Amino acid sequence: MDIITASLVLAALGVIAWGFYRARPLGKLGILAWSQSVVLLAPWLLSFSFIAAGITINLASILLLLIFSIGLYIFLGNRLRAANQEAVPPQQSSATNSSQKNHEATSLAEDGAVESPGSEIATVIEPELASIPVADLKVIQGIFGLDTFFTTETIPYQEGVIFKGNLRQEPEVAYSHLSKSLKEQLDDQYRLFLVENQDGKPVVIVLPSRNDPTPATLAQRVLAGLFLLATIFTCLESAALLQRFDILEAPERFGEAVPIALAILSILGIHEVSHRVLAHRHQVRLGPPFLIPAWQIGSFGAITQFESQVPNRRALFDVALAGPAASGVLSGGFLIVGLLLSGTSSLFQIPAPFFQGSILVGSLARVVLGSAMQQPLVAVHPLVVVGWLGLVITALNLMPAGRLDGGRVVQAIYGRKVAGRATVITLIVLGIASLANPLALYWAVVILFIQRELERPSLEELSEPDDARAALGLLALFLMAATLLPLTPGLAARLGIG
Repeated sequence: MDIITASLVLAALGVIAWGFYRARPLGKLGILAWSQSVVLLAPWLLSFSFIAAGITINLASILLLLIFSIGLYIFLGNRLRAANQEAVPPQQSSATNSSQKNHEATSLAEDGAVESPGSEIATVIEPELASIPVADLKVIQGIFGLDTFFTTETIPYQEGVIFKGNLRQEPEVAYSHLSKSLKEQLDDQYRLFLVENQDGKPVVIVLPSRNDPTPATLAQRVLAGLFLLATIFTCLESAALLQRFDILEAPERFGEAVPIALAILSILGIHEVSHRVLAHRHQVRLGPPFLIPAWQIGSFGAITQFESQVPNRRALFDVALAGPAASGVLSGGFLIVGLLLSGTSSLFQIPAPFFQGSILVGSLARVVLGSAMQQPLVAVHPLVVVGWLGLVITALNLMPAGRLDGGRVVQAIYGRKVAGRATVITLIVLGIASLANPLALYWAVVILFIQRELERPSLEELSEPDDARAALGLLALFLMAATLLPLTPGLAARLGIG
């Protein structure tokens, strides 16, 4: 095992040990949460360690270990929620607790927080200081109650108001009740957000609906169409260059480039269609995709904006991951089928060191092609090239930064604070990587100037995605890293690649 590989393994073990040290003071809840992290990391750490030690493991064993890990992760998540409920007794029902709530309201009234002993609203600003009309503000105040969200303070915020207070229901239930009441009273004039403030406490924000994301203009849609045409051309040009000719210099060979170009476009297409299928399911509108043409691989993916508010973090996760999941499965299918169809008479002859450019692709190629990877040139089916390009396109869009798919996935699982830190770390890593790879510098510029901002908060921001979604998201991020990170020379030598 070379020094770099050994360092990576030791670093992973160090992170696990540090996590256990931090989890112990939290008791059972901390240990369960730490166990989830270990279970999710274990299959990859074991697989990487075996490969680094020169021990060959087949693909079926890796998949079986992964499935078992995800199942155990979900089981531990259920135990964690049950332990949390045992640690924090559930609130009493409104029928048995009404006297206590009345006492709380009376106490707040005596402190000057509410206008009268029977009031359910606490207001500490004058209505004329709010941007919302006085009549509308009073109607909005009337939707709150002791059984949903008991307000203690009202603060002007941008064109709306923030209501501080105490959440008295599960976030989903409270939000559903409040948003339904607001719509019944004032139709679609306002949007209600249930989010956390900087102190980590639930607050309600009400903003005019004119602040909703705006639909794409005609000019923007025309521009998206032009980018689509440019991407079709770059896919054709990339397909031609892969076959060692330039379509501009040899237009008569146009037909030879079409199959590979169509395969790349199919990966881009299923990516965008999957986004829209899940967006439609969650009643979210998406703008037109702005495809990014690229000479090297046909396209770097697309930039797609939300044209409506996202209802919750689960919806954000589903819409964000749907595209990479679909394009990743299709690309992986192309890659594996292509490897199985590869032989000495295959069309493409790829230098074996090229396979060192991706941990995932290099490892799969070694498992399927075996000793052929030790030859100077490796004969592969065209689908191998298409699948590889598709995985790279998918992985680039899964980087955990800003409004890229990966950034949205991180924001959905861990929240905006962690997503912001992930964006900064990604930019730093890309900056360092750009010293060796100009492509990294390109993506650092794209993220910094176009995609660095986080996605808007969901309407109901408090409810986290379930454990299954979290596991899928972390799996997607791992595969992204495994696709983009190269094999170290020592590890490639142990695998017999190049």
